[in-house]
Amino acid sequence: MRDKLGLIGVKVSCGEGECGSCTILVDGIPCTACLMLGRQGEGHELVTVEGIGGYENLHPIQQAFIDEQGFQCGFCTPGFIMTAKAFLDKNPNPTEEEVSIAMSGNICRCGAYPYIVKSVLKAAENIRNQQS
Repeated sequence: MRDKLGLIGVKVSCGEGECGSCTILVDGIPCTACLMLGRQGEGHELVTVEGIGGYENLHPIQQAFIDEQGFQCGFCTPGFIMTAKAFLDKNPNPTEEEVSIAMSGNICRCGAYPYIVKSVLKAAENIRNQQS
């Protein structure tokens, strides 16, 4: 995805599906792209962080990560955002504990977890406010 399509939000890190930095949505379900062969995506909707919003039109989750400083180096951020997107699509009014559990499959080497949780909670609030 990075090399052929230029989708640089799909990070290459562990290569073993352990860190979540390469998380994409496959038919709305978070999956680690490093464990997928290109052919496995055929016939499925694949969405990367580039597909939910861009510089001119940020998704509420992307904006919340900026507003709540939900990152330090930013390497893991696309994976967290995609995991949050799938989670909030199913649970638009989560508790802090539910967010922590949902994000537990992603690793942040900088330790920004409290800010990531705050970002997801803020994103949920922003999305609810947009819909009302």
